[in-house]
Amino acid sequence: MLILYAAMKFDYGKPEQGYSFEHYNFHDSLLHMGHDILYFDFMTLLQSRGRDGMNRRLIEVAKAEKPGLMFTVLFTDELDRKAVRQITDDTDTVTINWFCDDHWRFDGYSRHWAGCFNWVVTTAASALPKYENAGIHNVIKSQWACNSFLYRKLPLPLVHDVSFVGQPHGNRREIIQAVKDAGIQVDAWGTGWPSGRLSQETMIRTFNQSRINLNLANASVSGPASASPAPGALRRTLSRSLDRVPLGAGLKRAARRGMEVLRASASGARPPASAGPQACAELDQIKGRNFEIPGSGGFLLTGRADDLECYYEIGKEIVCFDGVDDLIGKLRHYLAHEEERAAIARAGYERTLREHTYTNRFRDILRRAGVAGTPAAPTAEARPGRTVDVT
Repeated sequence: MLILYAAMKFDYGKPEQGYSFEHYNFHDSLLHMGHDILYFDFMTLLQSRGRDGMNRRLIEVAKAEKPGLMFTVLFTDELDRKAVRQITDDTDTVTINWFCDDHWRFDGYSRHWAGCFNWVVTTAASALPKYENAGIHNVIKSQWACNSFLYRKLPLPLVHDVSFVGQPHGNRREIIQAVKDAGIQVDAWGTGWPSGRLSQETMIRTFNQSRINLNLANASVSGPASASPAPGALRRTLSRSLDRVPLGAGLKRAARRGMEVLRASASGARPPASAGPQACAELDQIKGRNFEIPGSGGFLLTGRADDLECYYEIGKEIVCFDGVDDLIGKLRHYLAHEEERAAIARAGYERTLREHTYTNRFRDILRRAGVAGTPAAPTAEARPGRTVDVT
């Protein structure tokens, strides 16, 4: 199938930071499934054509190339709703958008865009009744996954006891330091850590070469449960990231409009401490890392996340911790019980390949959207698709 793929190619639109999450996971998976891709990198196009010119180009490509599907991953308000609606209503192209942050971004953002598409994808179970109450029924519940064409189990020796890959948001520094103070060696990588950021290839090697891979919540681990960041904190993080990117004037305006949109999500989204640990734990959302580490054959020790038990058997395929004391106790346990640790890593790896790859996710999404030509699972002999930039 020919897919008009509209998403960021580079991390926050900054080529020197490497490819984006979407590129490594969505684009690469669709390509390896055999689809041909018309790559519409709206961040680059905004800088070269301006917002109006970029949206005219989107309509032009859709009408000229007649793709079977337009798959988009919105960031803020770069695309124009009228342009998207025109493709949805006036062409035979099926339009689908993947919403990334409906756990906290639904009210101020997603609900205003959902009606522009034939279908929208959400990873948040908590957002389903919100869509229903808003009269929006073109919703497909899916989840993050592992790009099995990229994340792989490698024949490498174990060289790290405990690893963490991610930025030092919230009190992650304090958590890592608490682990070190307990006498456990832990290596941390990412922008903001002394060791710096890992390349995609090196990160996958690190997952393979670590006895235990940590996944920490976006903000704090306070008391017995991990807590999710308030939308305001996420907003500020996003705003700081945008400030570091050399954007054109059109993109600056679009991004700032997005910041205004996100402000609507900031009130009342995080329960007070008096609500108890379970209320806080329920706010954590599943991330791609929850699937990428097991999909690389690594052992995952993670904070709890909403619906995670629907995807893995906790304690048998992955392991969860509740607070710093429990984290340290489980680190000591699994470092001392190698066979048990290896068995859990193996079970998590097998479950991931069986059920939690982006091939699985996209096949299900396309089937439920009624898109013609939904492919079977690709074989080793299958021809990857081709990508053409439409900038």
